[in-house]
Amino acid sequence: MARPYKIPQSVLVVIHTPALEVLLIRRADAQEHWQSVTGSKDTEAEELRETARREVFEETGIVCAEGLVDWNLENVYEIWPQWLHRYAPGVRHNTEHLFSLAVPAGTPVQLHAREHTALQWLPWEAAAEACFSPSNAEAILMLPRFAARA
Repeated sequence: MARPYKIPQSVLVVIHTPALEVLLIRRADAQEHWQSVTGSKDTEAEELRETARREVFEETGIVCAEGLVDWNLENVYEIWPQWLHRYAPGVRHNTEHLFSLAVPAGTPVQLHAREHTALQWLPWEAAAEACFSPSNAEAILMLPRFAARA
């Protein structure tokens, strides 16, 4: 059975502690790529907040009971050529919706082994520098402003 095409609507969730240490996870399919939690909607009807909760749980094992903040910001970017095959023919851009999730320091993380191979907690500025994605780095650099509002 063929896999359905990915929906070009995704979330990026910056997971952080109160001290603004940011969780970064390393992609299994690109070992040099560190990132925050990301993922696409499973269905067109899925609410973005639910996508964010589901992706956080699938990728880290963290349950979003509270602390998930919708930044009401989005990035539209061109999909990297190596991942175009995951989308319907003609789809070239994705819309990424930004969220953050505050968790207590020491929150256990259980990575989804097929998607990610390592994790690290870094101070927010160092985390931004470590990200391969410019939009992910930019979101982390905005974290202090959004964390102060939460």
